[in-house]
Amino acid sequence: MHNPTSDAADYAWPTCTACGRDLWHTELGRMACLPCEEKTATRLRELPALFAQLNTTAALMRGARRPDTATTGSRVPPIPPRLEVLSLVAAGGVASRLRDIEDAWRADLHRTDPRWTVAPWRGSSTEAVPAHATFLINNTPWACDSYESIAQDIEEIRQLHAECQAALSGDRKPGRVNVGLCPIVLDDGPCATQLTASAASHRIRCGTCGTEWADMNAWRELRRAQETAAANGAAA
Repeated sequence: MHNPTSDAADYAWPTCTACGRDLWHTELGRMACLPCEEKTATRLRELPALFAQLNTTAALMRGARRPDTATTGSRVPPIPPRLEVLSLVAAGGVASRLRDIEDAWRADLHRTDPRWTVAPWRGSSTEAVPAHATFLINNTPWACDSYESIAQDIEEIRQLHAECQAALSGDRKPGRVNVGLCPIVLDDGPCATQLTASAASHRIRCGTCGTEWADMNAWRELRRAQETAAANGAAA
């Protein structure tokens, strides 16, 4: 370990741009320290397997929404699957975020070596995630050594890895989304309370009339009742 001392009062010992730790003597001149490099490489190695598990989960959730229950053109919003999973496996998810990092690294490498071009087409997300991860793993030493924007990419990879783990474990604090109005008719008219669903539970409960829809079959009944209520309202 180094001893960060200097005769100059205003001297600042070089630090890791990612974690802020003082660099060792053997790390001087690097943009990110060796521990950050190792942690980032480990996360990149784990991401393809995490993505594969998420993609299977997403497929199962999509399969639960049978085509015969679709409401194309309906004003009633669709009941959501696990949105945090779909956001990671769909467009703009894991594959896109890794691709953006790879493209940025390639653009920087291109400045000194014209042979580096934008990332080639990797195929589907299932094919692309391992390919992007492999490129980033192979070039993490270079990026941590000399890429000026490495700190933000290390943080993006950390966040992406954490999001995947949380989506698989269910530890992430669930968000709530609107799933249409309560269709129950009360003595004084339709309840019409805005219903919400959480990614952490299959249960939907109306806070006004107390009616509950506790499983996927009940959700389908809710959807049919909402469509009927919406049609009756439009006719009136």
